[in-house]
Amino acid sequence: MTIVKEIPLINKYGMHVRPAGALAKVCQKYMSEVTVENNGNQVSGKSVLGLMTLEAPVGTVLKFTVSGDDAELAINEIAELIANRFGIADE
Repeated sequence: MTIVKEIPLINKYGMHVRPAGALAKVCQKYMSEVTVENNGNQVSGKSVLGLMTLEAPVGTVLKFTVSGDDAELAINEIAELIANRFGIADE
């Protein structure tokens, strides 16, 4: 199964080290491949460094492509994490 979903960043500072770490941790829980894209730049959702290279400030709409047997579970948790501002209080 492959799911493609666009999710806007709503946290105050966009994609920096703490959100990248939280997102990578969630992606690593799943067997599915997670690709995150911004302006044609595609990186693995399981790579903190890759996620930080996306140059994604607040308001950026990231495109997630999740492929695998647990893709639906993965994209749901990813969307929830982003909606909850990565669980970071000051975001």
